[in-house]
Amino acid sequence: MKIGDYKLYSIETSEFALDGGAMFGIIPKPIWEREVSSDSLNRVGMVTRSLLLCSDDKKILIDTGNGTKWEEKYRDIYNIDTSRFNIETSLRKYGFCTDDITDVICTHLHFDHAGGNTKIMNGKIVPTFPNAKYWVTKENWELANHPSQKDAGSFIEYDWKVLAQNGMINIIDGNESFISGIDCYLTHGHTAGLLHPVISDGSQTLFYGSDIFPLAAHISIPWVMAYDIQPVLTTKEKQALLPKMQDEEWILFFEHDPNIQACTVHKDGKHYKMKEEVLISE
Repeated sequence: MKIGDYKLYSIETSEFALDGGAMFGIIPKPIWEREVSSDSLNRVGMVTRSLLLCSDDKKILIDTGNGTKWEEKYRDIYNIDTSRFNIETSLRKYGFCTDDITDVICTHLHFDHAGGNTKIMNGKIVPTFPNAKYWVTKENWELANHPSQKDAGSFIEYDWKVLAQNGMINIIDGNESFISGIDCYLTHGHTAGLLHPVISDGSQTLFYGSDIFPLAAHISIPWVMAYDIQPVLTTKEKQALLPKMQDEEWILFFEHDPNIQACTVHKDGKHYKMKEEVLISE
């Protein structure tokens, strides 16, 4: 797919699983299980999916997934598997390597979105993308470095500490565009200062769903995660976005859906649903 100056690639970086109750909040299991299946531990299988934007002078990666720095205990808890998908092999599939990346846009710094920012090499934590600028919003940077008790388990400073020490972190203050051809849309229900890149050329628009639309099942407005710091605000943010997505036929990109890279949306009776699946790349 090509939008404006950018060619787009879907970059799967890991498979993992999270508790179904946490993923769907107040929605009862007999209802959400009609849309997604769970394992014997009640975990919903997902992927971490990044979006690579390539122009003549830029190679921009949006989010980096779980990464590979995990102890076995936590690999088991979250069922993290990088044998089928990982950053290096997924980039190589399209002829790129980690050194090619010029910019990494961090929608937020939760471990399943920023874990691949760094890696362990020769026993030390180093930047995965040594030539890149890493971008994160001021609100999320401040929360990640001073989390509440509810947030503390979602932020792991190894994912960004060495980047800050090397002067690679660039702070975004507000909704201003900081890379040509990419607009910014901020939400605050899931976490403070969640950045949604919006790529548009006037005829096509892609909205990066991140964690207010992690799976296609989350298109429905009441379906929000228990992980959200302000779930009621998340529903309001979805209410504001979905009519615009429908009317302007935006493409909604899913970071965690194991089967669907992206789709368009429509209102079917009282509820918004997937209209047509969109394949970003083979």
